Amino acid sequence: MSDKPKEYGLETRTIHAGSRPDATTGARNTPIYQTTSYVFDDVDHAADLFNLQTFGFIYSRLTNPTVSVLEERIANLEGGRAGVCCASGHSAQFLAFFSLLEPGDRFLASKNLYGGSITQFGVSFKRLGWEVDFVDATDLEAVKAAIKPEHKALFIEPLANPGGIILDTQALADLAHENNMVMVVDNTMATPILFRPFEHGADIITHSTTKFLGGHGTSMGGAIVESGKIDWAKLGKYPSMVEADPAYHGLSFAETFGDFGYCMKTRCVGLRDFGPAMSPTNAFNTITGMETLHLRMERHVENAHKVAAFLQGHPAVSWVSYAGLKDSPYYDLAQKYMPKGPGSVFTFGVKGGFEAGVKVVETVNLISHLANIGDTRSLIIHPASTTHRQLSEEQQIACGAGPDVLRLSIGLETADDIIRDLDEALT
Repeated sequence: MSDKPKEYGLETRTIHAGSRPDATTGARNTPIYQTTSYVFDDVDHAADLFNLQTFGFIYSRLTNPTVSVLEERIANLEGGRAGVCCASGHSAQFLAFFSLLEPGDRFLASKNLYGGSITQFGVSFKRLGWEVDFVDATDLEAVKAAIKPEHKALFIEPLANPGGIILDTQALADLAHENNMVMVVDNTMATPILFRPFEHGADIITHSTTKFLGGHGTSMGGAIVESGKIDWAKLGKYPSMVEADPAYHGLSFAETFGDFGYCMKTRCVGLRDFGPAMSPTNAFNTITGMETLHLRMERHVENAHKVAAFLQGHPAVSWVSYAGLKDSPYYDLAQKYMPKGPGSVFTFGVKGGFEAGVKVVETVNLISHLANIGDTRSLIIHPASTTHRQLSEEQQIACGAGPDVLRLSIGLETADDIIRDLDEALT
């Protein structure tokens, strides 16, 4: 018999990682620990927990057994060292940057992002003293020219929402590391089933678990995962990670916790003080959804390819932006980074512009008109009138959400039914 630890496949880990039968009852599913707080063994045990000298549960704003299973599962699937879950994808992004930035700091971000992220970074973060510079991350020379010594991070969506643009993640990570920056990657659109950013240079991953990980449109959530490979002291840009923290008697998170210090900082300071905790019920629903993640992503991609090919030949459609189509400018990058398929969210342009786009979303029947992606159901939205309406038309066009653009999130229905619904709405 070999003493080598068993290495389980990705599909097995979507079902089992982080969970065990309940020790008290034998329940096979992870229970919903619907509690705010936990009994301490004695005063010394409580003191050790609050001083971060031992691990355990204190209060569900910080740690909860149901949420902990989800954190371990996501970190495991991403190949990361540790994870932190929170209330939404936007709170994940806020907490991710809180552990990196001080007032007055700057970071660089791809301009091909979800519209809400552009607003969060460009408007709300400014009120905290965090400044962002947006760049066309499809152009490596433009990124190289935009990098300044004061930039502390590069943020990208490798598979961008809504345009389906695929970035050269490894090349961008190399640029970030050459300039002593960490690279933060939002992997919501691809999930670890289709793409694993840590294998291509990423340092930190964020997710909106609301989307494909949960997969059923029932539960809000966000997640942050760290690679465990960041040398904070060597980078020399992140005092909050290496300097003594006054809230914990001078403890240095990087020195004390090593390769999972970033997640400890994010949990014990960011999550503690700002409070965007994930509820145990939402964690339970997301854990349940993740058990079929590998199967769902396979069907999502299969259906998306069929629908994109249909739209490409439709007389009412002027263009289709899906990296799974061979004439896509991102097809080669899709083959390199996402050989299982470039997800199931993409955009297309309808002839007739803004008014035609509005007409389509108001006419579909099977497809739901709403502001979400990653559901079992097929979804459609007109970004210029909804998710990206807070942007100028110039900004909308720059991030792939112009007046004629419709975004589809292809679900798990029979592909022919999705196609018929679109055909009737377009015609």
